[in-house]
Amino acid sequence: MDAFYIILSMVLLFVGYGIFEFIAHQRNLTAIPVRVHVNGTRGKSSVTRLIGAGLREGGIKTITKVTGTYPRLILEDGNEVEIFRKGGANIIEQLKIVKFARERKTEALVIECMALQPQYQRITEHQMIRASHAVITNVRLDHVDVMGYTLEDVAAALANTIPFGKKLFVGDKKSADLLRKHAEKNGSDLITAETEIVSDEEMKGFSYLEHKENVALALKICEEFDIPKNVALKGMYKAAPDEGVLRFHKVYDNGKKVTLYNAFAANDPESSMMIWEMIKPRISDDEEKIILLNTRGDRLDRAKQLAEMTGKNLSEEIDWLVLIGDSNEAVMSVAVRNSFDKNKIALLGRVEPKEVFNAVFSRIKKDATVLAIGNMGGMGAETIEYFKKRSEK
Repeated sequence: MDAFYIILSMVLLFVGYGIFEFIAHQRNLTAIPVRVHVNGTRGKSSVTRLIGAGLREGGIKTITKVTGTYPRLILEDGNEVEIFRKGGANIIEQLKIVKFARERKTEALVIECMALQPQYQRITEHQMIRASHAVITNVRLDHVDVMGYTLEDVAAALANTIPFGKKLFVGDKKSADLLRKHAEKNGSDLITAETEIVSDEEMKGFSYLEHKENVALALKICEEFDIPKNVALKGMYKAAPDEGVLRFHKVYDNGKKVTLYNAFAANDPESSMMIWEMIKPRISDDEEKIILLNTRGDRLDRAKQLAEMTGKNLSEEIDWLVLIGDSNEAVMSVAVRNSFDKNKIALLGRVEPKEVFNAVFSRIKKDATVLAIGNMGGMGAETIEYFKKRSEK
């Protein structure tokens, strides 16, 4: 009998503590008037950073939290601190960020969604963040094993972060069409950001290659708070970009030049094609064109999608497809089945970055542009770092 009461007391204590924590968290949330929750397939980290920078420049005391390539907390003055994790990523982390923001009397919290599983996305929004303004950057095929194999499935998964009776900001019309019924179901207004609000001249203010869609979406949020466009852009220009943004490195060796674009972070076909279309005007007629595709063993489906894209859409434009990382034979077979010439494929596998460098330069006559896609994991980061160091030399 004594054991029963001991167990009952422990259960009641546990339940009571849970209720206390829940109430405390709700108080933390209501103390932060502006809560912008950013979700989407691509560009979440960049858009989160841009929104935070725009609000900050507009005089709103803002804390920004990004998952991105590396988890970061961006403070009210724009300085960044790294988020250290004892174990792997866990959505419970968001509770601590909310508490931290409340303790600093923050006026706005801009936070990137870190959940993939649909049920966890729902918990993150409706129990942890309860956004005043929701953002879904875009709907594209990625993480299909978790979100589903169609765009409609992915939209339904991402829609779990649409709040009730608020505003949902979406980065493009195609994605907006997929999300509209979900927004209406939740009683939220859907607002689409049009790229026409950002000029080519204004895009030149960035020190890296940013997407117009991301900037337009961030400006649309800032507009909600009556922040002038020029003020918001000023903040965005000087904000530090995510590690995964599109950068390029020019490398010279034995009279040859390679311009390498690091698009490893854009690891789905649609995003990769958008980047290809963005850099094409920068490529001169006499330059050779190379796709460098890195495969992670646990992301083989993604690499196959990119190989299919390369075969179907780029077989006439690309001079070489260089494959590195894991399971390259399987990836090559997909490219060949989709009309890519096998004789234009270099199968490197798991090699040192120096061998990737040599393989690229040995295959070109003079100058070339290389688009690196696939994944930053595995060989991706170290390969980029090698090219970067060579470019600095």
